Amino acid sequence: MDLGEEIKNCAIDHLPNDQFVVDLTISSGKGPKKITVTIDGDKGVGIDDCALLSRAISTKLEELGLEEQIQNLEVTTPGLDKPLKIIRQYLKNIGRRVKIQWLDKTVEGKLLAATEESVTLEVEKGKGNKKEVTEEVISYAEIKNTFVLVSFK
Repeated sequence: MDLGEEIKNCAIDHLPNDQFVVDLTISSGKGPKKITVTIDGDKGVGIDDCALLSRAISTKLEELGLEEQIQNLEVTTPGLDKPLKIIRQYLKNIGRRVKIQWLDKTVEGKLLAATEESVTLEVEKGKGNKKEVTEEVISYAEIKNTFVLVSFK
């Protein structure tokens, strides 16, 4: 098993059921490596959750005798500037407004549903009396990026 799989399995073993791994990166190149583990949760993730997981992964690296090869270990959450990457993130954000970049256009709307194959978006077109609400189904294969939009209302 490679280092990435070892770390991911360690994270999965130490995260509660309502939290999950979004991404794992290990810097390539010579010398000490930087590991970044990005986690999210159905009800959010706090700094204490990140700290606990960081300690668990550090312990695992020590068990494997790899602590000297790791320069930096970072456990973080995806920021608002990061696109959604996995289906579970889409499911977590049902009911929120999102911006999806796909094919040659960008569309904004309310995320209504997410399945294994696609997402359904409620899109408003036009204004006033000419406003029309439609549903668009977009397959993941067509999506370049999806960002959750923040409302300050």
